[in-house]
Amino acid sequence: MADQGGSQHGIARTSRVRTEDQKKRDLERIQKYRELEDQVRSYVSRGDYSASVFQLTSKLLRLNPEYYTIWNVRRRCLISGLFSRPSAGSSCSTACSNTSPTATTTPSSTSSSSSSSAATPRGPASQTAGRSGTTAEASSSGPEASEARGDSNCDAAAAAAAAAEQQDLSTIKTELSFTIPLLLESPKCYWIWSYRLWILQQAIQRLRSRVSRQIWEEELGLASKMLGKDRRNFHAWGYRRHVVAQLESATLQGGSMVEAEFAYTERMIHTDLSNFSAWHSRSKLIPRLLEERGADDAARRAFLEEELSKIREALNVGPEDQSLWYYHQFLVLNLVYPDKHPVMTRGLTTQDRIAYLTREIDEIKDLLEDYTDVQLIYEGLFEYTLYLCQLEGRQADAGERADLVAWLGKLKRLDPMRKGRWADVETELGLKEGRDAE
Repeated sequence: MADQGGSQHGIARTSRVRTEDQKKRDLERIQKYRELEDQVRSYVSRGDYSASVFQLTSKLLRLNPEYYTIWNVRRRCLISGLFSRPSAGSSCSTACSNTSPTATTTPSSTSSSSSSSAATPRGPASQTAGRSGTTAEASSSGPEASEARGDSNCDAAAAAAAAAEQQDLSTIKTELSFTIPLLLESPKCYWIWSYRLWILQQAIQRLRSRVSRQIWEEELGLASKMLGKDRRNFHAWGYRRHVVAQLESATLQGGSMVEAEFAYTERMIHTDLSNFSAWHSRSKLIPRLLEERGADDAARRAFLEEELSKIREALNVGPEDQSLWYYHQFLVLNLVYPDKHPVMTRGLTTQDRIAYLTREIDEIKDLLEDYTDVQLIYEGLFEYTLYLCQLEGRQADAGERADLVAWLGKLKRLDPMRKGRWADVETELGLKEGRDAE
């Protein structure tokens, strides 16, 4: 019988009472799990990382993908035999460099006497009698035979390298496929994401760049699908940034993807304004975006205007959404601290910054007409008013002090769990005396 026990993130908490049969089945599963674990540990203690151990890790990780030690055992199994092992002289270039033909001068019967005297005559030991008693001009140890053996070695090395790459490619794809069901079931399991990255690094080390790049591009598609299922999965967002960085690298013969990724954040924000990770990624992309666009001061100012307009519209829809306020704060900090955040505000004068910040404060005050009990609005007004005084190099005037006192009163009521913090702020800024005087 289910017992309602509250909810978290909109999901009801329930407690269930298990029957004796259910308890018995659970104990049996636990026993099988422990036996499987003991088997793996027994093999590992003997240094055995064979295919048998590899299969055991598959069974164990399907039961518990959080078991990071078993992921490490799986890695050892791969590098101990399932991946190809490069051997000395296995590449075509190595084989060919060791079999270069030797130039030999052979005198001709039609050469002049001076040419004949310059050539090195062959002694009896270098001559081989044929069936007719004549001397054979080529032998199995001659330059033509050496060159033929070199070509043969080169072909064999190329075939071996191709076979090794095909083996590694198959193993890499199989491993990536193995983790997909685990990710779908546990999309925020750190160890699965970590293992996939390790497999992808093996692709870079073992495959040609063209083949490796194709695998990494497919991985970017997977990251998009995972974010489609859970738009705010910060594991997937961090993973996506890593994949993009690799695709942009010279190792994979890549180029900048900043425009495409910026457009991606736009789509994700349009789908869900509360997507903090999308706003965060957007803030990280902006410096590179403006730099690669070659944006001058006017273009940067226009970009700032556009971003402020976008976030104001979002705040009008959801002023209780903390994700929006974080991004708005990011933009405001560009105005307040130009030395630390010069990206969008390069070329703005102090008066320009003051004008922008004053407008933002006025826009936030307008929100109070429709939303009187949203804590984040009062926090924003309080913080930005102090920033304005800082930019202008002055103390708050009487009207601003009255506003600060009133906003603090609201914050104490709306945020009682941090009432002590607001009291400390009140004392630190000398607002308590002003409130008492009133």
